[in-house]
Amino acid sequence: MRLATALLISLVLANSARAESPHLRVVELFTSQGCSSCPPANANLSKLADRPDVLALSFGVTYWDDLGWKDTFANKAYTHRQWDYAHGLSHDNVFTPQVVINGRTDDVGASLTKLDLLLKQTPAPVSGSAIKLSTTSVTLNSAAAPGKPAQVWLVRYDPRTVQVPIRRGENTGKTLPHRNVVRELVRLGDFRGQAVSFPLPAPRARDLRTAILVQSGPGGPIIAATRG
Repeated sequence: MRLATALLISLVLANSARAESPHLRVVELFTSQGCSSCPPANANLSKLADRPDVLALSFGVTYWDDLGWKDTFANKAYTHRQWDYAHGLSHDNVFTPQVVINGRTDDVGASLTKLDLLLKQTPAPVSGSAIKLSTTSVTLNSAAAPGKPAQVWLVRYDPRTVQVPIRRGENTGKTLPHRNVVRELVRLGDFRGQAVSFPLPAPRARDLRTAILVQSGPGGPIIAATRG
């Protein structure tokens, strides 16, 4: 009986430690419903979304929309964000699927094992007390101080798994699951290392979750992150 109790306490403590991870790693997938290579990366992002130390975000890009199927989640702002990463990571072009980890490195996302390795190898953003997030505002303090002025982004995403039937294009006839789909991306302002607060606009839809990214310039490293 004592052994069983001890094991139960150990399990609870381990789960608690995982739930309170001090560093929230940011994984951004740039994908399209019209891309036949994207479903494996979508599936891997969904698995990473189960990890308490990972903020997994799915961005639908628009440059596949004229090739047979218009992505139902795509937004030009997300395509622009991917181009910022292309410049920041010294790529000549954009591609799908693309997984960007902490704004510092990227991969096509087809192998969960490789993504896990990159997560371990890539420096994580600051989290914890660096950002205080409420339903109406976000406050940054010097613990998240950047080396140069940083951009502060509001991200709202749908945490559910949404099944999308595809009727045309490379994925014709398939129903593709999408998780943590980004529905809003708003630049709140700049952060220069001194404590600052930003008001948050009301979400455009119910049941969206909120995240804040502090990023070292367009397409630069994520230096701090949190989610509500």
